[in-house]
Amino acid sequence: MQPRLLIVDDQRDVLTALRLALTKEGIEVITASSPAGALAMVATEQFDAALIDLNYERDTTSGGEGIDLLGRLRQSDSDLPVIVMTAWASVELAVQAMRTGARDFIEKPWDNARLVTVVRNQLALGRTLRATRRLQAENALLRGASSSQIVGESSAIQDVLRMAQHVAPAEAPILITGENGTGKSLLARLIHEWSGRGHSLIEVNIGSLHDGVFESEMFGHVRGAFTDAREERVGRVELADGGSLFLDEIGNLPMSQQPKLLRVLETGEFEPVGSSRTRKAHIRLIAATNADLRAMVAEGRFRQDLLFRINMIEIRIPPLRERRADIMPLALAALSSAAQRYRKDLREFDSDAVHAFESYSWPGNVRELRNVVERAVLLARSEVVGVADLRLTPAHAPPPTLEDMNLEDAERALIRAALKRHSGNVLDAAAALGLSRSAMYRRMEKLGISPDV
Repeated sequence: MQPRLLIVDDQRDVLTALRLALTKEGIEVITASSPAGALAMVATEQFDAALIDLNYERDTTSGGEGIDLLGRLRQSDSDLPVIVMTAWASVELAVQAMRTGARDFIEKPWDNARLVTVVRNQLALGRTLRATRRLQAENALLRGASSSQIVGESSAIQDVLRMAQHVAPAEAPILITGENGTGKSLLARLIHEWSGRGHSLIEVNIGSLHDGVFESEMFGHVRGAFTDAREERVGRVELADGGSLFLDEIGNLPMSQQPKLLRVLETGEFEPVGSSRTRKAHIRLIAATNADLRAMVAEGRFRQDLLFRINMIEIRIPPLRERRADIMPLALAALSSAAQRYRKDLREFDSDAVHAFESYSWPGNVRELRNVVERAVLLARSEVVGVADLRLTPAHAPPPTLEDMNLEDAERALIRAALKRHSGNVLDAAAALGLSRSAMYRRMEKLGISPDV
């Protein structure tokens, strides 16, 4: 669908000029000639952004009517980005408009290139805000009272969630793979909640367990089993009986301990340290790792029979660079959470910050993104988070070659290169790529690309 822009101005020739300038950019333009008409439209229709004049017939210099309209539009739809425009521009009026909630400011007469760039940025932001709200509502319905939170609108993450929901009720072991920071622990909790197993989810970070305490932590011990064993201790396996056992970073499990875990998975049997009495536990295993377990098997560092036992179902969470459509929904969700936690009235990023989010490589994935947003919330001094608050540093690694990219990233790189060669002219870039104008805009919308590259 085309992005929808509401334009409000009391001069018919201005509305006509704006419609002509923006319609040819693939934007659906709807106009209103008065504040009352604009409010009536917003009450019954949905727009991705609004471009409004600050001065109307009753008050042609102060901008009072436009400021009032801006405030009422924000009250009616807090996710609607609003751009203000006036021939009577002043620093004071611009500041007042921004404080009331405007996202950007354009002076009459306008520069077409800047007009298109500003409008496209705010339309993209408006769509992202709406998609985030929609996905949060859908995920809330899907999770019920779940405490887990996985935000994303890309087909990649939606495929992961659908598969997780489908296999969650089964007893089969699940192996979650993915880079650090992709959300493997969150997915494990979600799978447990979807499983319907009434007992607890017991989480164990294998990387934090030393070889010498592994058996005591996992299987428990009896009193007197070793020097400091002053009382009996129940292990994690027994605590997970009837529920789920989540072993995070299972690739760190020492070879000497792997047969003991394999026995539990095959028979459900174990003995606490210092006890000769065999106990049984019925657990559902969920494991996670960022390691290549198959390579570890080939190197003799991981048992092949244990790998076969734990990866009956394998779910890979793709890194953030492979699902770039999720970056802004994740950022906005993190902003909402951090702003609430630190009691700051912050709900938006400016257009430069949005561009920084979308162009950064995110080597630390979702965890890094959330840390960046939390830091930005603490540093922000205005009502909108700016690019300076993010303090993102460009990656020092050279950009990947075309051969190293997946299909989506390669298409994104080619389109951006074509737009850069043709100074942002979409029609010329489309012709160079052998695409029609409509096909070019569909791809740009899908990949989150604006002409201002």
